[in-house]
Amino acid sequence: MVMASWPILSTVTFLPLVGVVLILLFAHGGDENKRAVSLVRYIAFGTSLATFLVSLIALKDFEPSQSGFQLMERFVWIPAYKISYIQGVDGISIWFVLLSTMLAPICVLSACGGVQTRVKGFMLTLLVLETMMIGVFTSLDFVLFYFFFEGVLIPMFLIIGVWGSAQRTYAAYKFFLYTLLGSVLMLVAIIAMSIYVGTTDMTAMMGNKFPKDMAMLLWLAFFASFAVKSPMWPFHTWLPFAHVEAQNAGSVILASVLLKMGGYGFIRIGMQMLPQASAHFAPMVIILSLIAIVYGSLVALAQTDIKKLIAYSSVAHMGFVTLGLFTFNQQGFDGGMLVMLSHSIVSGALFLCGGVVYERMHTRDIARYGGMATNMPRYALLFMIFMLASISLPGTSGFVGEFLTLQGVYLVNSGYAYVAATGAVLCAAYMLWLYGRLFYGKLDKADVAAMPDLNMREYAMLVPLAVFVFWIGLHPATFRDVFEPSVQKVLGDFHAVVDGGQHG
Repeated sequence: MVMASWPILSTVTFLPLVGVVLILLFAHGGDENKRAVSLVRYIAFGTSLATFLVSLIALKDFEPSQSGFQLMERFVWIPAYKISYIQGVDGISIWFVLLSTMLAPICVLSACGGVQTRVKGFMLTLLVLETMMIGVFTSLDFVLFYFFFEGVLIPMFLIIGVWGSAQRTYAAYKFFLYTLLGSVLMLVAIIAMSIYVGTTDMTAMMGNKFPKDMAMLLWLAFFASFAVKSPMWPFHTWLPFAHVEAQNAGSVILASVLLKMGGYGFIRIGMQMLPQASAHFAPMVIILSLIAIVYGSLVALAQTDIKKLIAYSSVAHMGFVTLGLFTFNQQGFDGGMLVMLSHSIVSGALFLCGGVVYERMHTRDIARYGGMATNMPRYALLFMIFMLASISLPGTSGFVGEFLTLQGVYLVNSGYAYVAATGAVLCAAYMLWLYGRLFYGKLDKADVAAMPDLNMREYAMLVPLAVFVFWIGLHPATFRDVFEPSVQKVLGDFHAVVDGGQHG
């Protein structure tokens, strides 16, 4: 472990709260005060952009060749219970921190067009949510980790329930109850582990071997939380409602970051702390992942709502993530990581694209559109880039991850690979169907024909994500080289416990 020369991770984690303080101090007045609303938006964007720039410094200070935790910060927090404030990142978590900080200013830009009421409250909520998201990926003490993991629920509940659509209250409560139930079981597991080990230090638990029966129960408790967050079938039913009813910036955060907390938890806790239990339950996870891939794709084919189609595609794509991770081989794990990175970019971009036309037409009904390639050609081009990345066209971000995942699964069981491949075919079917219905055909609806093409704010949201689609797709080594040493350590330690290091 490498200690930080200055508290850079704490700075990245809590810098968004500086924006919260500035808004509370200087932005007075409600929505009727246009000057105050503009100031709120500028502060929120400036703070989130500054957080992203500081996170780039953290990436610069990170040494990719080292497999352990770096930029560590540690001090005793509650000595009587051996609870410490510990932060650190490895090659796996550093990318999730960067994703969180990069998407935050993009979400602020999205909200500048989509949120016109209670603007101050929304921006405050979004900045608090950013701190909670970053904290999940930097915390290495279980108390701190649980604080941030659960802290995400409150601002996300508000984003759905206050600024959402017609059924926002139902969607918000369903999201909250599903995730809270799983997290309560996780809390029980955390308490049991901390009592057994004598500390809440997560790094100490990674080298500890729990009794077999205890490990199995602990794993199931964590599974209840991470399966809901991922979301795995059949724990996914909260997701479509949350996505459809949430304000669009909330949908982006939900798809791009919050869903990745489940995959991250499976790696950090399931594989690194409970490897034997992970190996024992791997067949179950693989079967559930295959069902999610096929089921999510088939249901997406039947959707008539833009956001609901993208939401069910997330169920299918996250199935590839858990499928790859639980192969426990190099190809599958690398594939799962790259699918997570790609899905964060692509799904967020697709939700932003859906928000572009929703702000103009105030409907998500696919049938209300058509022929938009004529009057919105630049929008059609960017949408096409993200659509092709979603169906894993070679050269885009989606291809590398899904290819490696399928390769890793094939090494485990060729039949599983064939089933997973059908998901890729079905994805092409529903995404091409969506694109055709939106952009081709006659432009015979007057209100659709009157819609203007992208403005500068929308370019600023979408173009950076399009760059990442090709960056990951054409030069994945930029990202893989950073997480590869940590992946090799995770897999090496896992197999050393499970089968003495003999693995494919």
